Amino acid sequence: MSRVIETLRVGRVIGEVVDVFNPTVKMTVTYDSNKQVSNGHEFMPAVIASRPRVEIGGDDMRAAYTLIMTDPDAPSPSDPYLREHLHWMVVDIPGTTDASFGKEVVGYETPKPVMGIHRYVFILFKQGGRQTVRPPASRDHFTTRTFSEENGLGLPVAAVFFNAQRETAARRK
Repeated sequence: MSRVIETLRVGRVIGEVVDVFNPTVKMTVTYDSNKQVSNGHEFMPAVIASRPRVEIGGDDMRAAYTLIMTDPDAPSPSDPYLREHLHWMVVDIPGTTDASFGKEVVGYETPKPVMGIHRYVFILFKQGGRQTVRPPASRDHFTTRTFSEENGLGLPVAAVFFNAQRETAARRK
C-alpha cells in the first residue's frame, strides 16, 4: 500500500470522507507561495486565510478535474454534526494546470476552527467531460461520496489533508 494511502487511512480521511482509491494524478496544494500541504501537518489559521494554489498533474490538458475542499470535523471533532462542511469547489480544471484555470462554483471559505483540531481535506476527481458537474445546494452536510455518485465522478484520483486548530493568544507568541 502506498504511503499516501496509509497516511489518509491513519488520518481517517479514507473511511470517513472517501473510500480506498488509487492515486493516479499528482496534486500539489501550496499556501502563502511556499507552505506545501502534506498529510497530517498542522497549519496556523493565519496561513490558510487565503485560497491556496492547487497544481494538477496528469498528462492531458483536455482532461477535466473537480477539486473539493471539505472539513469532516465541523463544528467540532467530538461532535461533527455538520459533517462535512464544504469550504471550496472548483470544476472543469484542465489537466497539467492549476485550479485558477477552472470554474470556481463554491467560493473559498477561510477555515476557522473554533473547537478541537480539524482536518481539511482536498479531494480531486477526474470528470467524464467538461460542464458535467453541478454544485451542491449547501455547504453544510456535504457528503463527498454522495456528491461523487450524483455527478458520476467515481473514486478520487488524488487527496491530501492538513490539520488546523484555533489560534489562541498563547500559540501566537
